[in-house]
Amino acid sequence: MTLTDDGPVLVHGPVEIETADGRRIRSDRPVTAVCTCRRTRRPPFCDTSHRTRVREGERT
Repeated sequence: MTLTDDGPVLVHGPVEIETADGRRIRSDRPVTAVCTCRRTRRPPFCDTSHRTRVREGERT
């Protein structure tokens, strides 16, 4: 697992993720990007929304 400063958590190898509602989602990709910013439109996976979308309360 690799933690990034401004993006997702990168999980190496096949992974099974259990969501807050109890669903289990499996990814067989060599590296899976798990969203930590909650801006993604495809939770729990990162869709790079953290690069372009501004969180509520961060607008200037």
